[in-house]
Amino acid sequence: MEAVRDCLGSLVRSLVSMGASVGAVTKQTLFPPLMPAGRPFRVSNASRSSRKGIVASSLQELISKTLDAFLISAGIVTLVLEEDGTVVDTEEFFKSLDDNTHFMVLEKGQKWTQTRNGVAAVRQKKKMGVANITFDLYKLNPKDFIGCLNIKATFYEIYSVSYDIKCMGAKSVLRKVLQLMSHAAQITGQFLLYTGTYMLQLMGEYDEDGTCTRSRRE
Repeated sequence: MEAVRDCLGSLVRSLVSMGASVGAVTKQTLFPPLMPAGRPFRVSNASRSSRKGIVASSLQELISKTLDAFLISAGIVTLVLEEDGTVVDTEEFFKSLDDNTHFMVLEKGQKWTQTRNGVAAVRQKKKMGVANITFDLYKLNPKDFIGCLNIKATFYEIYSVSYDIKCMGAKSVLRKVLQLMSHAAQITGQFLLYTGTYMLQLMGEYDEDGTCTRSRRE
């Protein structure tokens, strides 16, 4: 009896461990860990002649997408802040930056340079009034139908608020339009159906009243 009990105990323990392992695998398959959401950034080349809107969740992803966006074959590049040339080389510093931060990608031999109208821009800020609103239209994907619009408002040269309006691609816009047309067609069809049914009911009642009146007169 003890041998049978030991065999049953070992069998139950093996089944429990097998069920736990299967449950863990199933959980990993059906519920994979959520990837961090990407954030929008702007990246320009060293001459500031080209800018790209890139969405990335990590520094390595931003560098990889920058290489693809600017068709850079060299694997070693330096990413700096466009406004002051600060090198962004750690993940902690990258995560501390705000959305829509402007970067500059530097290839081998290239250096950060200040804009020619940098001093003029600083002087112009001192003459600004209560609010300054800027609109920036860019595309995250060349296939986008309209693109994205970034609206940034600065109040009293201290407080700034920015808002991104992400527009859909041509296929998404067409799909939404078709859905609206289909919904409108359904509503129109139901309205015509109810109207026709109501008219038929009225005509039927009219025929019955006319028939009854004639029979009474006869």
